Amino acid sequence: MRILLIASAYNSMTQRVHAELADRGHEVSVELALGDEVMRDGVRRYDPDLIIAPMLTRAIPADIWSAWPCFIVHPGPMGDRGPSSLDWAIMGGAGRWGVTVLQANAEMDAGDIWASVEFAMPGDSKSSTYRTEVADAAVEAVLLAVTRFTTGRYRPEPLDYSRTDVTGHCRPPCRQPDRKIDWAAEPTEGVLARLRAADSSPGVLDTIGGTEYYLFGGHREDELRGQPGTILARRNGAICRATADGAVWVPQLRRRPAPGGPKTFKLPATLALGAQLDGVPQVPAPLTLPPGPRTYRQISYRESGVVGYLEFSFPGGAMSTSQCRSLLAAYRHAQGRPVKVIVLGSPRDFFGNGIHLNVIQAAADPAAESWRNINAIDDLVHAILTNTGQLTVAALAGNAAAGGLMLALAADQVWCRSGAVLNPHYRLMGLHGSEYWTYTLPRRVGAAEAARLTHACPSLPIRRSGPASSTT
Repeated sequence: MRILLIASAYNSMTQRVHAELADRGHEVSVELALGDEVMRDGVRRYDPDLIIAPMLTRAIPADIWSAWPCFIVHPGPMGDRGPSSLDWAIMGGAGRWGVTVLQANAEMDAGDIWASVEFAMPGDSKSSTYRTEVADAAVEAVLLAVTRFTTGRYRPEPLDYSRTDVTGHCRPPCRQPDRKIDWAAEPTEGVLARLRAADSSPGVLDTIGGTEYYLFGGHREDELRGQPGTILARRNGAICRATADGAVWVPQLRRRPAPGGPKTFKLPATLALGAQLDGVPQVPAPLTLPPGPRTYRQISYRESGVVGYLEFSFPGGAMSTSQCRSLLAAYRHAQGRPVKVIVLGSPRDFFGNGIHLNVIQAAADPAAESWRNINAIDDLVHAILTNTGQLTVAALAGNAAAGGLMLALAADQVWCRSGAVLNPHYRLMGLHGSEYWTYTLPRRVGAAEAARLTHACPSLPIRRSGPASSTT
């Protein structure tokens, strides 16, 4: 079947749906929704049997959905409507949520329902939930809807709020006033919910030292305490800020741009604040930690029998010079332990996306910082490649791209979560890559395929299908 994906961006969700449909033999094309005329031209040119919108922030024109069947993938359970579905779910403490595939009509998110899949909320950030639980449910719902559509016999169900299984309702857009944190009164749970619901985008607008910043990400701190709103400590680029009954770690900030001024971008919180943190103590991050108080660590290590688990989680999957060096030090620590296997990876979500372009851009000398970052990640890869005393396993719990994916290939075995989306090339960033990929990639896929993956910029990402599996 000819399927056209219309999306506001070729993000992880669009990539995942694209790959899943193509794997099942469908002829799939993608049109970015850059405007109504662009959508119309794309639809006329491709003339699909079915249109699917995996991630769309604008309405499909009526002359399209009235002439072609159009399925909208909405990240909410049946009856949920509005552009801030996951934001409200996280801030409201929802235990279960869902994804619904509905047919586009004149009323936003109110069309006939083709499929709906529920899932348990993980209590994590919006971006992590979106790339994991939401993506899994969306694929299941899309494949079910497409199967039902191809039979020609299935009749979608009209939205009916009188039904007991229709649990959602229409919600307004979530604005910055809805996200505002009252540091003096808000308990830690409420602060975490607001921060996690704005993770990745749009952030929580707040004021630090008289300057407005958007805050991204939130992690609980069980031991540090202080005057609510006060910055208590810094660690791994994050700042620890006191709440009314505890404290939270905030890993990233973006300064609010001045009207008409240049755009700003996310940075590690400590880098964004700079001299404002003079006098704020640097609190070391323990590599190993017994069960008990919770805190923020980007890298941790634990053992089970003869297996050492070296876990890391960097915001957005980007790895700066200091993060690469810290991970290398942790890997050396694991090498010195009496373990036979080192499992390397994040407990969920991104494995890695390579060097930290934002930190490089913010550096006084971006070229020098880029060189330091490339050498730091290469040093890590070299240590893994030359470790002959232990088996190293890269465990990909989620997506990986560019240098992050090549880092994984340095391991003896690569275990990949079903549904993970892999983008091996660098060329769209204007880079040729490093991380010893000219040594590791051809050994796994052959020289011709390695050249195609890294130089041809294939439009279709690689999806790990089936159960979690390994390559050696």
